Amino acid sequence: MRKTALIATAALAAAALVACSSSGSGSGGGSSSSATAPVTLTLWHNYGTEQNTTATKNLVAAYEKLHPNVTIKVVSQPADNYFALLQASAISKTGPDLAVMWTGLFTLQYKSFLTNLKGLVPDSALSQMQGLQWSSTDFNASNGTYVMPLEKQFYIGFYNKADFAKAGVTSVPQTWTDLFADCSKLKAAGFTPMVYGNGGQSLGAEFYPWYDASYLMIGQYSVSDWLKLYNGQIPWNAPANVAQFTQWAKLQSSGCTNPDVLTKTNNLSDFTSGKAAMMVDGTWDTQQFTNALGSKVAAFVPPFSNSPVKGVVEYPGDGFSITSYSQHKAAAAQFLAFLATPQANAIINAAGLIPDTIGATTTNPVNQQMLGFAENQGFTRYPMLDNVTQGDVVNSGSKLLPSILANKLSPSDGLNQMNSAWQQLPPAQRGSSYGY
Repeated sequence: MRKTALIATAALAAAALVACSSSGSGSGGGSSSSATAPVTLTLWHNYGTEQNTTATKNLVAAYEKLHPNVTIKVVSQPADNYFALLQASAISKTGPDLAVMWTGLFTLQYKSFLTNLKGLVPDSALSQMQGLQWSSTDFNASNGTYVMPLEKQFYIGFYNKADFAKAGVTSVPQTWTDLFADCSKLKAAGFTPMVYGNGGQSLGAEFYPWYDASYLMIGQYSVSDWLKLYNGQIPWNAPANVAQFTQWAKLQSSGCTNPDVLTKTNNLSDFTSGKAAMMVDGTWDTQQFTNALGSKVAAFVPPFSNSPVKGVVEYPGDGFSITSYSQHKAAAAQFLAFLATPQANAIINAAGLIPDTIGATTTNPVNQQMLGFAENQGFTRYPMLDNVTQGDVVNSGSKLLPSILANKLSPSDGLNQMNSAWQQLPPAQRGSSYGY
């Protein structure tokens, strides 16, 4: 899922302690509510106005209709300090019963105030979900998951078929060479070939670079090799990485992107209006694109490699967790079990998202196309790079990588600084296996 800073300052946490409260939980928690007694749960999310918000509200409404004794208060929290609020409220045990949680290392970092769902959510429901290993200790699903996924997410490229046709581009690019050649055609036809900016995001003034970075590393390494980025066997400033980011920076310097990649705020509207031909984004915006462009929009795997890329980011990026101090864990677990049902799948699909359950399909043709990359075309499934990279390194990259694309920082200098951030991690965060 789209990310923001992980580390809260002490002052922010202290302020949040005063500000946070929840009618759904109280100090000491741990007792379970009965299946029929009236119960009020509180659910926190950081989705803003994304499609995920629509799905969450509709899931809650449907569940409350099925269970009149249950009230779920949905609270939207600010994205920029969401985890600081969660951490502070965990200390005072005044936070929510249910909370949106990102998977991967984010889950492991915060699992001290989360509840392991093994034995709490029925096995029949958990067995319907995909990717539970990414929210389990040691990334091993047999250890039990801490997150019930809401959806299956993709970092992916989107392109406008009509723009391609007008520019004489007959197929999607598959390599760096293809991409630069297609950019030249699209630019000559009057289009912005690829658009970047921070539109549609609540994470800061610049675009979020880890969508692209995921494919830069997919173009270079296997899934198993990504662990070497985590443990330092492959340093962030390795020559192969510098070469990849050097090619990436050429996108802007060669005119393949808009010149104002650091400051542009209407990049989504440039794409939906047809002004820009390509964009790298995520499934949370698919419905917006298909609503605007209809059959003219399609998905493609960003071709950030010298040879055709055969990997795709397909991953349960976030979902809902039960806090360790909730007084209503049984009732919260029943709501999580509901996410595995056909009714919930229909609600998630109707919001323009991809249900995470085994065998689920989607009525959005572009989302369904994404599923086909791995299911039908043999692409290897990868996690999101920022979900398996240490938080301090992610934060460093979020500050440095946009400037590399904008050619305001050399790839070698930027990656040297990222490698320094990795070197400053405590040993427990750069061991032989993923974890905190």
